[in-house]
Amino acid sequence: MQKNLVIVESPAKAKTIEKFLGKDFKVMSSYGHIRDLKQKAFSVDIHHNYAPQYVVPDDKKKVVDSLKAEAGKAQVVWLASDEDREGEAISWHLAEVLKLDTAKTKRIVFHEITREAILRAISTPRSIDLHLVDAQQARRVLDRIVGFELSPILWRKVKPALSAGRVQSVAVRLVVEREREINNFMTEASFRVIADFILPDGTTYLKAELNKRLKTSEEATAFLESCRDASFRIDEIVTRPVKKSPAPPFTTSTLQQEAARKLGYSVSQTMMIAQRLYESGLITYMRTDSVNLSDLALGTTKEAILNTYSEAYYKFRKYTTKSKGAQEAHEAIRPTYIGNEGITGTAQERKLYELIRKRTMACQMADAELERTTISVDISGLKEKFVATGEVIVFDGFLQVYNESSDDESEKEQENGLLPAVSVNDLLALDKAVATERFTQRPPRYTEASLVRRLEELGIGRPSTYAPTIQTIQNREYVLKGDKEGVERSYRILTLQNRKITKKEKKEMAGSDRSKLMPTDTGVVVNDFLMKYFPSVLDYNFTASVEKEFDVIAEGEMEWTDVIDRFYKVFHPIVEQTAAVKTEHKVGERELGADPKNGLPVFVKIGRFGPVAQMGAANPDDKNAPKPQFASLLKGQSIETITLEEAVRLFDLPRTVGEYEGLTVVAAIGRFGPFVRHDGKFISIPKDINPLTITIEEAIELIGEKRKKEAERILKTFDNEPDMELLNGRFGPYISYKGKNYKIPRTVKDPKELTFEEVMSIVNSAEEKPSTPKKVARKK
Repeated sequence: MQKNLVIVESPAKAKTIEKFLGKDFKVMSSYGHIRDLKQKAFSVDIHHNYAPQYVVPDDKKKVVDSLKAEAGKAQVVWLASDEDREGEAISWHLAEVLKLDTAKTKRIVFHEITREAILRAISTPRSIDLHLVDAQQARRVLDRIVGFELSPILWRKVKPALSAGRVQSVAVRLVVEREREINNFMTEASFRVIADFILPDGTTYLKAELNKRLKTSEEATAFLESCRDASFRIDEIVTRPVKKSPAPPFTTSTLQQEAARKLGYSVSQTMMIAQRLYESGLITYMRTDSVNLSDLALGTTKEAILNTYSEAYYKFRKYTTKSKGAQEAHEAIRPTYIGNEGITGTAQERKLYELIRKRTMACQMADAELERTTISVDISGLKEKFVATGEVIVFDGFLQVYNESSDDESEKEQENGLLPAVSVNDLLALDKAVATERFTQRPPRYTEASLVRRLEELGIGRPSTYAPTIQTIQNREYVLKGDKEGVERSYRILTLQNRKITKKEKKEMAGSDRSKLMPTDTGVVVNDFLMKYFPSVLDYNFTASVEKEFDVIAEGEMEWTDVIDRFYKVFHPIVEQTAAVKTEHKVGERELGADPKNGLPVFVKIGRFGPVAQMGAANPDDKNAPKPQFASLLKGQSIETITLEEAVRLFDLPRTVGEYEGLTVVAAIGRFGPFVRHDGKFISIPKDINPLTITIEEAIELIGEKRKKEAERILKTFDNEPDMELLNGRFGPYISYKGKNYKIPRTVKDPKELTFEEVMSIVNSAEEKPSTPKKVARKK
């Protein structure tokens, strides 16, 4: 009889733990949750105290059967799923489904997969914490109620196949509101004046900036005029010490933010890599909002600092977590063995591990000591002053290891370098003064990481929900991560040099963005609809207060069903009222005006396949009335900002571009974007070419490129068998015959040399082989 069975969520975690336990232990994986609410059913019994109706999915039945068989043989079953609420729920579901005997079932938790942690957990088992399970169930049930009651309304009012979620909808609201702030932002211009002075030695330069911005070109010109005959003198030198402290060790959200800034990883990518590091026993648990470090970790980190640097670099720091829901028993994300400077693994794993290790080391290191010097330059006859600021590192401290990055663009622009040696009352000669027109910056669009930070600031979501939330709003196409082309603008430069003022104009691209989050038209319309009819669901304070209630449930101070009941009694009547509301126009529909040519009304709205313009209105009373026309919006156009003129131009498509090889070339927009049609073939138009303005020369070039690719794809055809082709595919050459594909053996050096008989032989031998059943990927 097997003495001990240990059940964890993932095979990778099982493999690591198995190394630390003896032959008396067998470690198996549940591959995540073994049961859940039905996927396509409501599965919440409203009339019986909101009882969840769980089922074991088909793809988990074999897993359950094998776990049940092994559990029956074991003397003790150890439930070792993760230490958060989701992990506690997995253990509870295992105990319920496997019908485990409580007398021989033990729950163990650990926040790092090391020999010491596993053995310590086995020596201090506990029972399943039902309060944590209740908190997880409350979140699951509440999210199911919101999703299943709101989604059908969106299907009827906006378009089919849409869905809504509690936290996701709030995240979309943040992105929509930021985009509107950007669209409504009014840029203000001002002139920034920077001067280059020559010190008394005649060779050293001092760069300084005017301590105020000048509002107009006239004001800037007048100031430079006054500098022409002015004298300049060092008025004041102020030097003061500055201390810079390290950032605390990583939590889930700060790791996601810093990995995005320093390594360019997406939020979900960071969590996937961190999961692998944790399951390999290299870092502590990666879903945490605690900045606490264990006494053991503090001790080993001190040792590593003293071994690598001197005692002057070490400073003991004990971080405490401000978040009420966080538990100090949990730890920040840190390496399991700080002495390991590097690890074996993929390049991504090595980079993330190095980031975590450096941050952990830095948080126990001394402050960096800097000396900040400010030099003030007096201008004779004027009250304005030029100011130069410089910074010198006296002692690098933690900066020897790590410096936190910032999302603030203005902060990145500031560079405080070394300043030359000067004395008060030194007279300076002006080499040149340059007044450059600058513009106020609009609010920045969210990155994935900065959206996580904003959600955390508002108290919305928890470490386990940030990455899924960001991924879901993109998967549902409410938000997209992409690039935004800037707009060209002019700016003026006024230069005073050699007592002459010159003026010139330059151009720059303003407002361009890379890999930023932007709302889609569907996201905007859904957000506006929910804000109008369900403001409480999208209210930031409400969503944050629900998170706090989940925390209270986890502490055992509140019944989870009471929280659900209070919400449902307010929420459900609003759902019923909204479902009964009849609107004259479809939700999100916007009338732009009438077409100047025919007088027909022009609308924009969300169609079945995305945003469309509509010309004319349907008249159900008149069967002979002309039907409305529809045209898809172009990439970069939005139903919120498109003008009547831009919408009317869309109805010029499809348009005849010209003739090529005696056949008409047509440009149009389809479900998958703009294209050119020629000789029955469709060729996609790249995003840098507008289908409304594409020329016949550009179209011919696209047709030629398409033909070239097609020619390279076809290796060989056979006149006696038109259904047979040798093709170049993504994974190499293959045979295409009567709708089926066949691999060409690697022993064939040049597929073009194959005869028809040889190809038929490959096909026949492949047909004779018995087909092997495909492996079904398990859901984690």
